[in-house]
Amino acid sequence: MASSLTDNDVARVDARLEQTDELLERAYPGDDGSRQPIHTVYVPGHRYEPGLPAQWGADAAEAVAAAGGTAALCEKLGLDPLLTEEIAPLVDAKLASEPIEDLRIDFEDGFGDQGDDAEDAAAVAAAEHVATAVAEGTVTPFIGIRFKCFEKATRHRGLATLDRFVSTLAEAGPLPEGLILTLPKVTTVDQVEAMVGVCERLEDALGLEKGRLRFEVQMETPQLILAADGTVPVAQLLHRADGRITSLHYGTYDYSAALQIAAEYQSMEHPAADYAKQVMQVAVAETGVRLSDGSTNIIPVGSPEAALDAWKLHARLVRRSLERGYYQGWDLHAAQLPTRFIASYAFYRQGFAAAASRLDNYLHHTDAGIMDEPATARALARFVARGLQCGAVTEAEITDAAGISTRELMQLAHPKLTLKENA
Repeated sequence: MASSLTDNDVARVDARLEQTDELLERAYPGDDGSRQPIHTVYVPGHRYEPGLPAQWGADAAEAVAAAGGTAALCEKLGLDPLLTEEIAPLVDAKLASEPIEDLRIDFEDGFGDQGDDAEDAAAVAAAEHVATAVAEGTVTPFIGIRFKCFEKATRHRGLATLDRFVSTLAEAGPLPEGLILTLPKVTTVDQVEAMVGVCERLEDALGLEKGRLRFEVQMETPQLILAADGTVPVAQLLHRADGRITSLHYGTYDYSAALQIAAEYQSMEHPAADYAKQVMQVAVAETGVRLSDGSTNIIPVGSPEAALDAWKLHARLVRRSLERGYYQGWDLHAAQLPTRFIASYAFYRQGFAAAASRLDNYLHHTDAGIMDEPATARALARFVARGLQCGAVTEAEITDAAGISTRELMQLAHPKLTLKENA
């Protein structure tokens, strides 16, 4: 065979791209395939106790029962009868077994300023309650605290709460696997780097393994989208956090208020919100950092008509986020749980048959009118995997519809991980 490039030529290309190879491997490892919660529930720090998730599930079930039951609510939300028949029992089971996937014990806006003594005591009590839930096996899959931000006025208070919570929790035993800390109202990359330093110091002091403490960044300020020097800090901070950032969470109301959007029009679907979230989405692509949309403060309470209107709004916003690649959001009230699960399960079940069929055709080289590329096949596999992880579809359904095992599904969805495992 004819050939013009020598081994030296190829070696020179390797040498020239060595730093690029290192950058891609370090900064863009891809999603790790682990479970992402479909929501984060916020509760004030002084109101958390081990039985809270079960109580929220019971309250949510009671709200649904008052509306005629889950099937009736599904129909009122516009789901067709066949889909309702599939989803209603799944939602009822979810509310009974795992009503909250990710719980954030809030010492920021949800707690306010109650004085140092009260916050110290509440932070210690929260850690003790989490330790109890871990020991009893009732802790939510993901749990953590949101402490006050690193701006000058609240920095010391936030650090004290973080210290007391983590130190108390670590002294009680192994930290929960799903422990996540929340750094709110971030305005600069320096604040993120400071948080990295705090995590390192806590790990050293408590004898924790390096990298054990990870945190999410709340995107609530326009300064992270566009800095004073014209750069995009949200893209920078991901690569200055030593791999400790788990996710970016959009803060609907703080961000909207900073842009002087009138309160009536502050919403997850405002064009300003969409712009910020699109910037976030591009910034996290292939980094392994996840995204979460924000919340709606319209709660399904009051008259049946008002509750139904709020449920319809919440369900529509959840669906809207999912369609735009935001697979997580905030819930602020137990009555929002039913529509979180209804809308999420409907999203995955409505798309499952087509996605599974296309995967089957792709994997088995069937000519079915759509020639999916590898990138699209990965997207299809990730969609199905997310449906499996949140409980919308089962392993048996995936095997029957796509002719693929769960392991094969995850290998297709996350090929970078497969390559590392085989290396």
